[in-house]
Amino acid sequence: MDSNAVKKYLLELQELIVERMEQVDGGRFLRDEWQRDAGNGGGRVCIIEDGDVLERGGVAFSHVTGDRLPASATAHRPELAGCNWEAMGVSLVMHPRNPYAPSSHMNVRLFMATKPDGEKVFWFGGGMDLTPYYGFEEDAVHFHQVCKNALAPFDPALHPRFKKWCDEYFFLKHRNEPRGVGGIFFDDMSEPDFATCFAIQQSVGDHYLSAYVPILEKRKDTPYGERERDFQLYRRGRYVEFNLVCDRGTLFGLQSGGRTEVILLSMPPLVKWRYDWYPEKGTPEMELYEKFLVPKDWV
Repeated sequence: MDSNAVKKYLLELQELIVERMEQVDGGRFLRDEWQRDAGNGGGRVCIIEDGDVLERGGVAFSHVTGDRLPASATAHRPELAGCNWEAMGVSLVMHPRNPYAPSSHMNVRLFMATKPDGEKVFWFGGGMDLTPYYGFEEDAVHFHQVCKNALAPFDPALHPRFKKWCDEYFFLKHRNEPRGVGGIFFDDMSEPDFATCFAIQQSVGDHYLSAYVPILEKRKDTPYGERERDFQLYRRGRYVEFNLVCDRGTLFGLQSGGRTEVILLSMPPLVKWRYDWYPEKGTPEMELYEKFLVPKDWV
């Protein structure tokens, strides 16, 4: 179990994604190195705000350690309470300015812990998902097809399993609706072995750009007005609600003493909420709810 190889891959993946997104936007990402106050880890944040295409985009790498796993990590593994641990990963969110361009999220990560008897345990996790504000069937099909392609070399059963997991995870129970059109999501992956799990993680990370960039480039210059912008900001509120209320990664970061600015990197820069509002029947806004915020087999 070589965590150094995983760390090397994650740092290279971060830079690859940042460089490609800089090409799309035309602006530069700020690169910010940070260390935890306790000296047990740190990371590198790459962020762009108020770009030509990306209103906000962030790609964060972190590698942190500790002597006691937080509650969010031991909820399903009580036997690991009090164990030494290390966690590393790359997490990103892209929030384009154009309402016709969807937001996207991707995360790949590794947790390792050492039991009191010296036994080391590990689990990989990650995935990617798409959150449109105005739905296009061809975009959803493309994104899901690339997700399927990422997993195809390993086991044909992985894609339907990880797709269903994504639909169930990125779901706002308090709203009874999905966050977007889904993608793939996996966690607690340790079978059949470290090398295979790492290879799956790499494939997921490597396929993000081909899943998202063609959609972003197609939609980023679509004309829009105040109506579309207003609806985009309203729907972004769901993104905030999910990340603050539902997301295990946010809870882990806060409970483990992570850097707050990095943990909340995924927040969109502008958001609106309205009391008890729903779009009218027959509008493009209602079409998002009726045709896209419904789990389905896109490929």
